[in-house]
Amino acid sequence: MLMAPDARPDLFTASETGRHVPAPLAERMRPREFADFVGQDDIVGPDRPLRRAIEADRLSSVIFWGPPGSGKTTLAHLIARHTKAHFVPFSAVTGGIPELREIIKAAEHRLALQQQKTVLFVDEIHRFNKAQQDAFLPHVERGTVVLVGATTENPSFEVISPLLSRSLVVVLKPLDETALDGIIDRALGDQTVGLGGKNARVSPEARRRLISYGNGDARSLLTALEFIVEQCEARPDGTREIDVQVVESGLLARSLRYDKSGEEHYTLISAYIKSLRDSDPDGALYWLARMLDAGEDPKFIARRMVIFASEDIGNADPLAIVVATSVAQAVQFVGLPEAQINLAHGTTYMASRPKDNASYVGLIEALKDAKAYGNLGVPLHLRNAVTSLMKELGYGTDYRYVHDDPSAREDQTHLPPALRDRRYYRPKPLE
Repeated sequence: MLMAPDARPDLFTASETGRHVPAPLAERMRPREFADFVGQDDIVGPDRPLRRAIEADRLSSVIFWGPPGSGKTTLAHLIARHTKAHFVPFSAVTGGIPELREIIKAAEHRLALQQQKTVLFVDEIHRFNKAQQDAFLPHVERGTVVLVGATTENPSFEVISPLLSRSLVVVLKPLDETALDGIIDRALGDQTVGLGGKNARVSPEARRRLISYGNGDARSLLTALEFIVEQCEARPDGTREIDVQVVESGLLARSLRYDKSGEEHYTLISAYIKSLRDSDPDGALYWLARMLDAGEDPKFIARRMVIFASEDIGNADPLAIVVATSVAQAVQFVGLPEAQINLAHGTTYMASRPKDNASYVGLIEALKDAKAYGNLGVPLHLRNAVTSLMKELGYGTDYRYVHDDPSAREDQTHLPPALRDRRYYRPKPLE
């Protein structure tokens, strides 16, 4: 649950036995003011539009998109503290349509009787399917609720277009080293909710290793820092010396828990794609199994397969993109664990097909020319003459229709004069 604007931070959570245990450091150190919110100055720095809208209580529906630990939920907390609207947190993991109906009913009642808006924070909004997301739409349109969504997935794929068109999409980036370094300092120095009472001193090498391990994720960094400090024995003078060996041993004990969203996430998908590219179905199946066993999102794998079908197979087998998109649809429709079969089907097909990246390479070369030469004019014979003035200016003059005049294929240019002799598409000869 998120805090009401005037609430004190909840530093404890109830365990299964009913006893209260300290909340994790990452939760305790969650910034409660913009001054403590680091790493996203492009979005909420002083005088930035989003920050002004939040502080002035003029926020419209918004979707925060960014990697784990970049500050999406923290921004929701800051909205809760600065808005006069009633703030309602809602998780797509634990909540459903029945709970949403109750929230909307209360929001309508609040707006009618108290003229008070409701800000609805939907964490992990991508977990709702398209039909469930439709339930938000009429209430956002009528202004019953101001929607604040948070997602680690690309909204273009995971949020329905009508909802996207009514929301501002704010992209959060992974936190840089400077931001993570400041987060370490704040956690080690805070005597109230941080680790200030532990008298921990972190060597420069250990600090660099922690920052590297955090990999842009504040939550991961603080979780690792708390574990390492707690496990380090205090010296007789009460200090705890954290050197790189202490960090390495601590991270080793927790590496399996975090590899899925850390470096392993990228190395496994890289090995998978390279196996497909080199036409090795056995290698591709192994790396697919590794990703699935680690709990990788099957939709992520399917999206990479769709990209691969055009980037690496292309017109060597035009059916590859059809198979890949069918696999992606099947994964969405079937879900795990059976969707593993669909992924294996697509994987072996992609690995076994001939490869030709000429379309992708050609596009890269064309993009370079588009940037280098600027807005070159469209040759007159390729323009449509839709008005009499355009006809007078020569639009469409001397255009030859290739189906009626096959010779036009060879001597009629379709590029600006400055690029007349360019050849972008160079497909491999058919075998």
